[in-house]
This record gives sequence, C-alpha cells and structure tokens, in this order.
Amino acid sequence: MQRILLRGKLHQARVTHSVLNYEGSCGIDLDLLDAAGIAEHEQIDIYVVENGARFHTYAIAAERGSKVISLNGAAARMAAVGDKVIICAYGIFDESEVKDHKPSLVYLNEKNDIVRTSKDIPVQLG
Repeated sequence: MQRILLRGKLHQARVTHSVLNYEGSCGIDLDLLDAAGIAEHEQIDIYVVENGARFHTYAIAAERGSKVISLNGAAARMAAVGDKVIICAYGIFDESEVKDHKPSLVYLNEKNDIVRTSKDIPVQLG
C-alpha cells in the first residue's frame, strides 16, 4: 500500500502579489522553496486562512531573497495581497516509509521571513 503524506509546508505565508493576467501558478521565493523542500513546477495545495479557499496549482521560482508569494492567473482570484496562506506539497510513500517520515515545516512571519523550522507537527490539543 502507498500513502500520500505531507512533505513540505510554508505556514502563514503572506501573499505579496496577485497577477491575474499571467500564466497560472504560484511564484515563491527560491529560499522558501528550498527551506520547505518544494521543487519548481511541483504541484502544491494552497489554503487561504482568511476565506477558507483551498486549491491546487504549481510552484514557480521567484527571485531568491525577495520574500515573494505571488498568486497568478486564476489563483489570483482566490486571495488578496496581504492574506495569509498555507502552502503544502505532498508525496507518495510506501508503507515502510510512513513511520519514519518527517515533513519540512517552515513557519513565516508577516514579512515572509523564516522564524523557525521543524520536522514535527504540534500535537492537537482538546
């Protein structure tokens, strides 16, 4: 059996650009892609904190160090500049890999600076 697991996440990223008339995708600062282990052209899921929207697109590289999170094409209609988003990439794992798998979690502040990274998702409390 194979399972789909979270591989990398950019948590609470802020949308910096919204470009409707651009080929669809999400531009992400190369430093942030590297930190989360997300490859250019990889499928990503984006979850918009402000409105609950959830959608698929793919990552494209934005200038390293720019702190850019740009929603392009149809994705530009899903969130506004300044909105918080969670960007996730998933992978397919064999059952033997599931137990030891740890995702790359990247936590960002309001300027899209990395404030911490982790391999452990916090335990959900009652």
